[in-house]
Amino acid sequence: MYAIIESCGKQYKVTEGDVVFFEKLDAEEGKKVTFDNVVLVSEEGKVQVGAPYVKGVKVEGKVVAHGKGKKILVYKMKPKKNYRRMQGHRQPYTKVEITSIKTAAAKTTATKAAASAKKTEAKEA
Repeated sequence: MYAIIESCGKQYKVTEGDVVFFEKLDAEEGKKVTFDNVVLVSEEGKVQVGAPYVKGVKVEGKVVAHGKGKKILVYKMKPKKNYRRMQGHRQPYTKVEITSIKTAAAKTTATKAAASAKKTEAKEA
């Protein structure tokens, strides 16, 4: 099972257990993060494509760490004008481990199972 989610202006293909590097998110380390913008879900050969997003599907993850990427150098130059500028940049990121992909079908089966368990408890009592 995999999903394609949209976050930080980009799309990411994720499965359960993946570790993904997103642009800086406003969440503390160890906290849960929920991604509601799911563009596509594939489960056992069944593909659901959203217009623009698939309803009832959520991807949950856990923030592992925050950090900065490798330094890139931005160099500007205009020939014959003695103009040269060099600047460095390190993009901040958030490392997220994907814990679960919850679909609408999984929610309905879980609620049906819970309801049937309550009925059997009521009959026994």
